[in-house]
Amino acid sequence: MFQSSTFAAALGPPGPEARGHWVRLRTLITLRWLALAGQTAAVFAAVALFDLDVPVAACLLAIAAPAGVNFAATRLKPANTRLNERHAMLWLLFDLAQLFVMLGLTGGLTNPFAVLLLAPVTIAASVLTLRSTLILASAAMAATSVLLVAYRPLGDAVRPPDLYLLGVWAAITVGIVFMAIYTRRIGLETARMSEALAEARLALSREQRLTAIGALAAAAAHELGTPLATIKLISGELARDLKDRPELAEDVALLRSQADRCRDILQDLSQGGRADAVVRHAPLDAVLREAAGPHVARGKTVAFRINGEDAALAGENQPMVIRRPEVIHGLRNLVQNAVDFAATTIWIEARESDAALRVSVSDDGPGFKPDVLEMIGDPYVTTRGRGRRHGRDGEAGPSAAPADGAYQGMGLGLFIAKTLLERTGARVVFANAAGAAAAPGARGGAVVAAIWPRDAMIVSQETTRGPLGRNPRFEEEVF
Repeated sequence: MFQSSTFAAALGPPGPEARGHWVRLRTLITLRWLALAGQTAAVFAAVALFDLDVPVAACLLAIAAPAGVNFAATRLKPANTRLNERHAMLWLLFDLAQLFVMLGLTGGLTNPFAVLLLAPVTIAASVLTLRSTLILASAAMAATSVLLVAYRPLGDAVRPPDLYLLGVWAAITVGIVFMAIYTRRIGLETARMSEALAEARLALSREQRLTAIGALAAAAAHELGTPLATIKLISGELARDLKDRPELAEDVALLRSQADRCRDILQDLSQGGRADAVVRHAPLDAVLREAAGPHVARGKTVAFRINGEDAALAGENQPMVIRRPEVIHGLRNLVQNAVDFAATTIWIEARESDAALRVSVSDDGPGFKPDVLEMIGDPYVTTRGRGRRHGRDGEAGPSAAPADGAYQGMGLGLFIAKTLLERTGARVVFANAAGAAAAPGARGGAVVAAIWPRDAMIVSQETTRGPLGRNPRFEEEVF
């Protein structure tokens, strides 16, 4: 007769990393409303059509409790929030407790819908850790055992023999154990396969990058080989002619040595490159400008600020940050979105504190549409209001086509940016300037902020110092 949001977890496979993070709050809320509507209809049908002895007031009170939780969750959390491990387990425990109360009021194990006690355990085995699965399974078996002996009968007409009830108890208990083991094994195999495919794609991408770098180094060596050989030849002739002038011969020898050094550098690049700390770490201003680089010449003013002042004046006062491709590409997509919808100006502002680094991208465009603000970050969500330079539902017209045209008008750019930045430990916040701390001088428009724990992005100066050296495992570096 009864169960709520636990059916949501049958919608997709678990991710390879944080099991449980794929469960979206909006889905659970919607399915819980459907379940509560079904429970309410079943209670009144049992009384009106079958004349069963059902305590209507108590059942409606048990239905009102999860309804109140739904109202609170809707008001306090964005609809696209994804539950973490602990919250997902508590949500399933609440559903299990609510089902236990409803079954206790409506016949216990004599109620044919008692089989739904399997649902929370099955979902936990699919998307949560072993610890959470054991907690849910233990709670479900305890609830089943209590319902065997403690329940409110529906009436003598639906009172089966005790032997039958014992069989139902055994079936549900065995089913809990079997479904937990079976579902968890299948979920783990699916997760391992997904992880293996992701690693294969990463390895393929890295190999393609290495191939491109190797081809570029070979082309550079080929093109520079002739002028370097000419320089060495002429410098050798000059060295012979200037034997009697040692002050000039020393300069010629230096010229030859620098030509040899250029040759060695090209050979080194072709053999694997250097483990240069600058590749992994960079000043914050350099990372921000690299991320915004493809979009600074698209007819809009892009202003960079660090800790409240012009980034060009920050100098050594700015922090050194980890230069990761996820950070650069994620911020680049945010800048692209801002440039697409800005009227004249985009502000890229970074602020550091003792606990966090915050990078915000804001613009003076139309801002996010209020009705989709909570859904921004999901794919295929149109993110902006209608503007002068934009087409239907905020889709940019030809004059504002972004570099990554495939993302335009579908919300995929912000989805990819949010996913990439969250992989680096950032929390991504979407708002309009009227409801957030926008960059100085902003008038309306959208604000997207990425907030990292300080230790996740900022590195000490000592970490970035040290000599450059050969990197014999260049193919394992991620640039």
